[in-house]
Amino acid sequence: MISNSNTIIGAVIGDVIGSVFEWNNIKTTDFDLFNPACDFTDDSVLTIAVADCILNKKPFARTIWEYGRKYDGRGYGGSFYLWLKEDTLEPYGSYGNGSAMRASAVGFAFNDLETVMEVAKQSAEVTHNHPEGIKGAQATATAIFLARQGKTKPEIKDFISQTFNYNLDFTPDEIRPTYPFDETCQGTVPQAIVAFLESTDFENAIRLAISIGGDSDTVACITGGIASAFYKHIPKEILDFVAEKLPLEYIEIMNQFDKKYKQ
Repeated sequence: MISNSNTIIGAVIGDVIGSVFEWNNIKTTDFDLFNPACDFTDDSVLTIAVADCILNKKPFARTIWEYGRKYDGRGYGGSFYLWLKEDTLEPYGSYGNGSAMRASAVGFAFNDLETVMEVAKQSAEVTHNHPEGIKGAQATATAIFLARQGKTKPEIKDFISQTFNYNLDFTPDEIRPTYPFDETCQGTVPQAIVAFLESTDFENAIRLAISIGGDSDTVACITGGIASAFYKHIPKEILDFVAEKLPLEYIEIMNQFDKKYKQ
């Protein structure tokens, strides 16, 4: 069982809690955090796959493909689903947010920015080799890295804005009424980062991410990884709720990851 975890479980929590709102958006932070219908989706599957790759020095393409095929029917995007049906493992030029949602382990595992950027690129380009797909993964992993390093929110915001040319000058309240369903990195990653920047603690970050609507589980997955790195504390009741939703294999990999990379 997971105990006092504060690494990639943050991303998984965002996915699980956000899962019931992906096709049923809720434009408020006032919702039941512990909906019995919550479950893990493709975001968690591929977050664990990337963590497994880093922990055990496995190849990204083959491992991601194997996880996707093993855990079928978890809400994969159309192009990725077709990729799982092939065995050539060729990238398909995507700039979807799948590259960013699975990148959190990269930000936790490495202690220099150059390596974080390079490994995030490697984890993305096996499928999402469009520049925006790579950038989304790099921005997510970089935000986590900076949060781990103790950077302030203004420092994180400035670095991400300048390095990745993302506009972060808005608030969840400002975009909530009109934010649409958007599965692209450029339409998801900035919003997820802003939800973290505007939050007061880990739970509030998840609530803010889900409240803007759109691709709720993925927005919250990206936000959750950054929030766990920054706040370094996740309430036990949230950890316990999500752990009950996960395969034992995922728990074991997260425990191994925490043991090696815990802050």
